Amino acid sequence: QVQLVESGGGLVQAGGSLRLSCAASGSRFSINGMAWYRQAPGKQRELVAGITSGGTTNYKDSVKGRFTISRDNAKNTVYLQMNSLKPEDTAVYYCNAECQRELTLYVYWGQGTQVTVSS
Repeated sequence: QVQLVESGGGLVQAGGSLRLSCAASGSRFSINGMAWYRQAPGKQRELVAGITSGGTTNYKDSVKGRFTISRDNAKNTVYLQMNSLKPEDTAVYYCNAECQRELTLYVYWGQGTQVTVSS
């Protein structure tokens, strides 16, 4: 079993910044891709940014140039630096990790952290 613990959400004014962190813990797993998703009220959960174990990244178009995903493999932690925040970025942000144990892949989710951007 792998646990993902998120931190760093909060309330910020438009144009401000927040940094989300997600630490993975668990034994006998290797972590492949990690990602951040978000879900706004009344909307489906959507991918915000992802990063492979090798550091290749991808982003939702609307956050390109504003958000940066990074990871520290030694700490099994993924980060999301969010700059120039907009009210439409308001959502619950979820950490996601694809983990492997022997030949089996598992997908885990964090509990979510609220990000609220006021106009």
